[in-house]
Amino acid sequence: MRRLNLPRRPRRLRRTAAIRELVTETAVTTADLVHPLFVIDGEGTPQDIGSLPGQQRLSIKDLVSECEELHRLGVRGVALFPSIEPALKDAAGSEALNPETLVLRAIRAVKQAVPELSIFTDIALDPYTDHGHDGIFNKEGTDMDNDGTVEILRQMSVLCAEAGADFVAPSDMMDGRVEAIRESLDDAGLIETAIMAYSAKFASAYYGPFRDAVGSASAAGTNLLGKHTYQLNPANRREALLETELDELEGADVLMVKPAGPYLDIIRELRGNTHLPVAAYQVSGEYAQIHAAAQLGWLDLESCRDESLLSIKRAGADIIFTYFAKDVAQRLQKA
Repeated sequence: MRRLNLPRRPRRLRRTAAIRELVTETAVTTADLVHPLFVIDGEGTPQDIGSLPGQQRLSIKDLVSECEELHRLGVRGVALFPSIEPALKDAAGSEALNPETLVLRAIRAVKQAVPELSIFTDIALDPYTDHGHDGIFNKEGTDMDNDGTVEILRQMSVLCAEAGADFVAPSDMMDGRVEAIRESLDDAGLIETAIMAYSAKFASAYYGPFRDAVGSASAAGTNLLGKHTYQLNPANRREALLETELDELEGADVLMVKPAGPYLDIIRELRGNTHLPVAAYQVSGEYAQIHAAAQLGWLDLESCRDESLLSIKRAGADIIFTYFAKDVAQRLQKA
């Protein structure tokens, strides 16, 4: 057999497992991960979330235990999402401003038990409204009242920060909310509370299981609720970069792209356009589709899980929000 005259043979660096590990360019560690968690009121047993296999709605007591376990495994942060009783929901999301609302009690409990764990709290009204939208409607009932919603988000942010949240995370996509929240936090003396802005949050079809988990789907009557007047058009790259630029100018400390997997190009471009940390949210639909395909025997769960997270990190994300965080942390601890 005649050998090719090749001065460079890239396969030399793939020849053995040891060599492949030596030249590995990207790795996901527990320090990269934030675990989203759902909290419910009362003392009942955890509630399984059918569309999110392996995930549960937890009482505050169970939430604290889960956070202690995540911290022991090396996970650095959790994102808390309340699932409140339907009777507490109204068109204005009034429960969000209750000083004793569920998420505030959860923040206090987790921070007291695991002070080293970073807490991210969602700043949006969809868990609290009876229509499932992220804000309040205008007088005509035709669209979100941008400025009226922002005024509520200001107050929500201060309450969450006072309860002990390390990051307030506005996910509503209202114009000007980052600057308004920063101003309100600073006026309240909460200058050390950081803002992680959901800056490039797309009107995605991948959010359905999350809406089931927090109950906004049942409030709206569908998990296909259209939010196209405030969330980003999936077709628009430049618009996403404009949104992230504005949030950075308004004082955001971290910029997020959501969802992650279908928007790796946005993560990559944002990484090249900012010096701020970039977060990406591997959303409920991304998690659920990997589980569903694995349950049917079509894909290997662990391999696809790890590859999906690696692609997000390789694209440029510094922080990855993922429901796989605990599983990955357990695997890495055993390695």
